[in-house]
Amino acid sequence: MNEAAAFIQSPLCRSYQADGQTVTIDIYRAEEESGWVLEIVDADNNSTLWEDRFETDDAALAEALDALEQEGIGAFVGTF
Repeated sequence: MNEAAAFIQSPLCRSYQADGQTVTIDIYRAEEESGWVLEIVDADNNSTLWEDRFETDDAALAEALDALEQEGIGAFVGTF
């Protein structure tokens, strides 16, 4: 029987609100891996997942906040 991979969630995960909309910034990594995964999820569970891994969870959060500021929250809400 295979066990599911254990994931470590960053304490930097958070909700982000702008223009009357909310998304969740998820930052996590597999227990046996070193790179952090960045995912932004909207209220309907649509997600934007970065292909590249981040060396630190701080770097992933900085990328998420920069993308949300530069592209606007609307770019991360809706059906993809």
